[in-house]
Amino acid sequence: MTDKQWNELLRVIAGDILDPLPVGFIIDSPWLPNWAGIKILDYFTSDSLWLEANFKALNEFPEVMFLPGFWSEYGMCTEPSAFGARSNFPADEFPHAYKVLHSTSEIDDMHVPNPKTDGLLPFMLNRLKLAQQKIEDQGHKIRFAVARGPLNIASYLMGSTEFLTAMMMEPDKIQSLIDKITFFLKDWLHLQMETFPTIDGILLLDDIIGFVGEDAFKTFGLPYFKELFSVDVSVKFLHNDAACEVSAPYLPEMGVNLFNMGFEVSLNDLKNATRNKVAMMGNIPPRDVLAAGNPEEVRKSTRDLVSGLDNQSMVLLSCGGGMPPGVTTENIRAFIETVQKQ
Repeated sequence: MTDKQWNELLRVIAGDILDPLPVGFIIDSPWLPNWAGIKILDYFTSDSLWLEANFKALNEFPEVMFLPGFWSEYGMCTEPSAFGARSNFPADEFPHAYKVLHSTSEIDDMHVPNPKTDGLLPFMLNRLKLAQQKIEDQGHKIRFAVARGPLNIASYLMGSTEFLTAMMMEPDKIQSLIDKITFFLKDWLHLQMETFPTIDGILLLDDIIGFVGEDAFKTFGLPYFKELFSVDVSVKFLHNDAACEVSAPYLPEMGVNLFNMGFEVSLNDLKNATRNKVAMMGNIPPRDVLAAGNPEEVRKSTRDLVSGLDNQSMVLLSCGGGMPPGVTTENIRAFIETVQKQ
């Protein structure tokens, strides 16, 4: 993000109403490689192609805030790899991390990874180091420390069904697991911040908090996110495009000040649930409209989103979730132009 974009993001979070309303998208490996005309595996294994794809998006859509910006990642294999997860990387499909824990009895012996040396994390960090000067030469800076959230990582280490079941049947074991993951995440986030002093934001992505009830969230989610978001940065950004009715009222307590949600809940309802203390990033349907729709359908959905807002403050217009595979340049342009005409 440029200094201008970063300052505009801070203004949105502070409650200023920008004219036109700002547009932002989360972009990463599900969308960017194929849109840029390369295979997903090329995107992961070539630093130059990864950088060129990111620059291509920035140059094509200079009006858009792409968050987190220059996301160095290996899909869902990123953090699990540090715990020893075997990773599967097809040539042009999404990668997959195999589970590490086959029984809760293995949690006590699970080591806490060192993000400086373990898994794919050193490659991610070094990619950014090598690209930093070129990024800054183009007027952008590395702004965010990024990680999947603790419940998300736990679900990959154990398997989603096994993790959610153990949460009910063996809560002490699961708390021990989340304790270890949170300790690791604090190290990983701080390492990113120490490496790049321009970082002034944290992005955590965790859809699993959308699959638990309120009591489970208050036990296994809330205290850990409060700890992770306690870092002194200006932007505390959470992504959860699963159900969020349970967790949304707790976003201010978690420390979150920017939230990217799914599309089945309105921005008005979320602003009410959070007492308008959290900036909202969303939320036209990502797959069925932004990816599968035609430009006119994108325009209509975007007009409905903007006209339906009770209050235009603390809103960053986007889709409900990250940019999905298959979104075309024409549909993104239709979204931007519609917002600018409102």
